[in-house]
Amino acid sequence: MPAQRLMPTDESADLIELTRSIVDKELRPVIAGFDASATFPRDVFRTLGRAGLLSLPYPEEVGGGGQSYEVYLQALEEIASASASVGVGVSVHALSCFGLFTAGTDDQRQEWLPEMLSGELLGAYCLSEAHAGSDPAAMRTRAVREGDEYVITGAKAWTTHGGRADFYKVMARTSDDGPRGISCFLVPADTPGLTADNPEQKMGLMSSTTATMLFDGVRVPAERRLGAEGQGLPIALAGLDAGRIGIAAVATGLAQEALDVALAYAKEREAFGKAIIDHQGLAFLLADMAAAVESARATYLAAARLKDAGRPYSRQASIAKLACTDNAMKVTTDAVQVLGGAGYTKDFPVERFMREAKVMQIFEGTNQIQRLVISRSLAR
Repeated sequence: MPAQRLMPTDESADLIELTRSIVDKELRPVIAGFDASATFPRDVFRTLGRAGLLSLPYPEEVGGGGQSYEVYLQALEEIASASASVGVGVSVHALSCFGLFTAGTDDQRQEWLPEMLSGELLGAYCLSEAHAGSDPAAMRTRAVREGDEYVITGAKAWTTHGGRADFYKVMARTSDDGPRGISCFLVPADTPGLTADNPEQKMGLMSSTTATMLFDGVRVPAERRLGAEGQGLPIALAGLDAGRIGIAAVATGLAQEALDVALAYAKEREAFGKAIIDHQGLAFLLADMAAAVESARATYLAAARLKDAGRPYSRQASIAKLACTDNAMKVTTDAVQVLGGAGYTKDFPVERFMREAKVMQIFEGTNQIQRLVISRSLAR
């Protein structure tokens, strides 16, 4: 049961249909195998990039699709409905390009952004550290200026696409001035001294590689610093607002797919002489799942429309991230319940959905951090 969408233009409606077509042809048939073998689907990202689906929210003049966030997030939801791993990857890639677009010079954007947005170069985002996840201002990775270069030393944890990306957007400390002492750099993957630690052994998102990136005297030309020294944390936090509604859309796509699988099963499986959906107890559970998915979609779209209008949306981004990921956890858990014992086996994908949903309450700022952001906004 595809999501019902009210798109702002005929062009955007056609874009959603194109996304569904590509996802159904290129992604759905292969993603279970990628997940089972923990294989990173690099060619899928190239396919999405060549179709223009990695660059939708960026202007056409820099190689983007010129679409609003309202449209982009719904396309992202469609991708995530087939693969949460790829959906997360698309969101992270967009976030990896964000600093260059917003803080880069015209020369920097013209030189690097088109190839990045095309998907030929896949991005990663290096902010968190092992001791500084929810508190990025406590980071210790340093970038020391030496002539026309910076020398970066340290480690960045929980890097999506770690060891697989072609470039890394890196936050590193350039002074000891607390949160004002952090700067942002765009580091090519083949830079000497930059390596990936062994990938994390996770409970979900198996085809999305996550690793700690090690910086051992990595020399980066000063021209690859984005913005001025000390502007790194504002660049990172501005990107996180967009990243949070991206993850909200991914979580909603995952929940929609879990609902669809559970609904199809409930219509076919019989108990006591009738389809189990005709038993009120189960029907009401499915109704609650449908309500959770549709309310989640409305929440992230409300935040996206504020962003598109150029209005502040940080609180709404946190609300969307909180609501959509909590709803995804509830919906995927209930999907396992609808399938009963079958749901607890790998014969059906709902056990994978449940495992994938959990991490969405953690990354892009834990849901406890989202509550902190929201409450502080209310206090102001």
